[in-house]
Amino acid sequence: MTSTAGTDPEIRRLSTRWRRIGRRGTAARFFLSRCAADDAADDMKHLLDTLRYGRRHDGHQQLGSYELIARLGRGGMGEVWQARHQLLARNAAVKFVRPEALDGGSGSDPAVVLRRFEREAQATASLSSPHTIQVFDFGATRDGTLYYVMELLAGRDLESLIREFGPLPADRAMFLLRQVCHSLADAHSRGLVHRDVKPANIYVCRMGLDYDFIKVLDFGLVKFRERSTTASQTLLTIDHTTTGTPAYMAPEIILGDADVDSRADVYAFGCVAYYLLTGQLVFEAPTPMKMLVQHVEAQPVPPSRRTELPIPPQVDEMVMRCLAKDPDQRPQSAEALLAMMEGCTVCKSWDRATAKRWWQTHLPEHAGPAAVMPPPASQGRPPARDSRAGIPAPGAR
Repeated sequence: MTSTAGTDPEIRRLSTRWRRIGRRGTAARFFLSRCAADDAADDMKHLLDTLRYGRRHDGHQQLGSYELIARLGRGGMGEVWQARHQLLARNAAVKFVRPEALDGGSGSDPAVVLRRFEREAQATASLSSPHTIQVFDFGATRDGTLYYVMELLAGRDLESLIREFGPLPADRAMFLLRQVCHSLADAHSRGLVHRDVKPANIYVCRMGLDYDFIKVLDFGLVKFRERSTTASQTLLTIDHTTTGTPAYMAPEIILGDADVDSRADVYAFGCVAYYLLTGQLVFEAPTPMKMLVQHVEAQPVPPSRRTELPIPPQVDEMVMRCLAKDPDQRPQSAEALLAMMEGCTVCKSWDRATAKRWWQTHLPEHAGPAAVMPPPASQGRPPARDSRAGIPAPGAR
């Protein structure tokens, strides 16, 4: 190997991955010869991607029945690719997850991690709420990287929406939050706890003729609530591992309580509602640890006191009940919370027609006639339309 490869930690790391895959011969010599170039690491990643994610076909990579079109992002958990089913000509998003990202750094047996992944992918795919992301397929690549195939969305995640357009009026926030609650209630009824409810994991989309349609994503930290469930049966609930995002984490998760249940999702839901209504986090802190301390000890300021937009007292009270430190003082399930929201006598003015007008004004690229699905590769391929705004962020935790 060249001196450049010997001194660049990224090159050394990628070379180790190359050897682990076990490729040799002409391809390996070509691969290593590129290490002297300025973009050596990028070349190595590209070649490794080809080997990890499937064979090449007509200029694109294959993963079973799916053709990988373009990488849309990379994060701590893995990567997200745009894909198309070869026979159905259906667009999809493929999320690749590194096995080591799933065992919490515990060094678990890869076979055990795979079984956990399979079990929880099947559970997520079984969810039937229209407001939960659809999972079409899952599996593992040749080097053990896990993946699942899900629907491709067109829209914005709620974090991006608030950053771009500011806090929402209460009637629109409630319109969206009811849909989030519908997804969580379905999961809770099946014994699943999401554990990472946050704006970045919630997409507001256009689905057919519906606008402001919510999809809850990334059940990657999901925990089973079954009598037979133990730590060894869950995916990212390994002992001594803190799961979730500090700005939306319930006190009982922070304190390491063993019996975390669906009320942790209710707390996170309250944090999401707070963010939508105010454009601000419940607690602001210079470090994640100080933020966690505030979630355990500090009392939140009502959202109505942190925004100039009017927030009805009923909505204020609902959010504050979700943010109770004691789980017993919160709504006891997402289904109970949904009933509370549907019984709310205010914030009823936002509807499908209002949502459509908003999208036509602010997101016209998603409000026009539905795009015709590109034909399969055998019939020629026009330039793919850009749907990146609706792709789940890879591993943003």
